[in-house]
Amino acid sequence: MAISLLTYAPSSQNSRVEGYEVGGDTQPRVFSTDNILDNTDLDILIEAAYRQIFFHAFQADREPLLESQLRNGQITVRDFVKGLLLSNTFYTSFYEKNSNYRFVEHCVERVLGRQVYSDREKIAWSIVVATKGIRGLVDALLDSDEYLENFGDNILPYQRRRILPSQSAGEVPTNIRLPRYDEYHRSLLGFPQVVWQTQVRRFVPQEQKATAGNPSLFLGMARSISPSGAASPRVSTANISMSQVPYRK
Repeated sequence: MAISLLTYAPSSQNSRVEGYEVGGDTQPRVFSTDNILDNTDLDILIEAAYRQIFFHAFQADREPLLESQLRNGQITVRDFVKGLLLSNTFYTSFYEKNSNYRFVEHCVERVLGRQVYSDREKIAWSIVVATKGIRGLVDALLDSDEYLENFGDNILPYQRRRILPSQSAGEVPTNIRLPRYDEYHRSLLGFPQVVWQTQVRRFVPQEQKATAGNPSLFLGMARSISPSGAASPRVSTANISMSQVPYRK
């Protein structure tokens, strides 16, 4: 018997605030196959999909079969996103490196374009991961009314309403607020590292570097030499003879 999704109450977030949208540099760019004019636009959409799901895709992380199917119109953007979420790269980079709760946060933000409402929602989706696996979670998110109403089959998911016109600063981007690895795996990989140095390194062009025989090369050696005169011997008053003391005759 399948366990139904645990109910959770939505909270007030920027993504749920309705208002008049004013175009500008802060507004997210919406990628959709509805306004594709040529192959260049499709290439830009594919790169945006990799950034949305993987943050960055190396050549080994790309999915050429999914790209070919999308280019030929065999699958929709929603199917392409599903393929990326079920890929080996997403499994090894996000699922294996995080707990179920943090993995749920990654999936909700990258698929639904918003942060999780509460711990109760994280628990609800974590139960889906535990009972139905990653495929069950991906299917539930992509088939949800929230996804279909905001993105449908042809629009690439994005961080919804990150900037509000009445705010000077909006929400932090997902890839900055939610790193790929959790703190434990970041410590195993050795980052972030804080390197302290006592000397400020400056770039010196080749034509300004001192050549052999330049007096400036001997400046450091001269400064390292600290000549000092011979210290005068100390004589104790007990060893002074009165015959050696000069006096006026």
